[in-house]
Amino acid sequence: MRCVEHNGLVWYTFTGPGRDFTHACFTRLGGVSAGQWSTLNLGSTVGDDPRAVQENHHRIFDAFGISRAQVVSPYQVHGRNVVRVTARDGGSVIPATDALMTDRPGVALLLRFADCAPVLFYDPVQRVVGLAHAGWRGVAAGIVAATVQAMGAAFGTRAQDVWAGIGPAIGPQHYSVGLEVVEAIRAALPEGASAAVCRDGRWYVDLAGAVATQLRAAGVSYIEDCGFCTASRVDEWYSHRAENGRTGRFGVLVML
Repeated sequence: MRCVEHNGLVWYTFTGPGRDFTHACFTRLGGVSAGQWSTLNLGSTVGDDPRAVQENHHRIFDAFGISRAQVVSPYQVHGRNVVRVTARDGGSVIPATDALMTDRPGVALLLRFADCAPVLFYDPVQRVVGLAHAGWRGVAAGIVAATVQAMGAAFGTRAQDVWAGIGPAIGPQHYSVGLEVVEAIRAALPEGASAAVCRDGRWYVDLAGAVATQLRAAGVSYIEDCGFCTASRVDEWYSHRAENGRTGRFGVLVML
């Protein structure tokens, strides 16, 4: 990925998609939040000062020359609901949704993360973008395939035309889970596929690996995995697991 610094903000971009696909995986750097939320917290439900969260949003919007009225976010619930949005949805929060998609230039999709995997989608043929939130529950529910299918139904997107990027997420060395989580993920992968390993009597899940497996099963072959582990780098990313739930949320933005 390419690192970008602008007025104190730091974000990363993938190298693969076309120039008309604007996107950013923001780090936790460059904001005004203090304490456990320092500094670019974009989560409004984690106990941070609302004025700080508002200023943090203003900073990322200003960096991309957009207004809040152009931005659509979902209230993320670890499900498989995918919603098509247009300019009429600008400035709103879509309830109970974990993936957004649009073919409208200038409509920015913004989701928030702290270990779950951001999954970015770009169809250069139909000119469609999408963004999904894939934690283990989302993977088990099928949010990845649901997004690819929804893009096809709404816009005529073909899976073989899609570029997908897997953003910063908790890595397998830190993601210890119970057997029930392993089984739920295994049931959502193709037969014979696995995204977990048992070490010293404990199970560890490769969340990004599970997402990549589901993308390939959905017909997507052009996949970039950033390889960043949020739990390993809390200097740059928020990590719910590594920080025992006392942390903020970093943002990922996509836009035509």
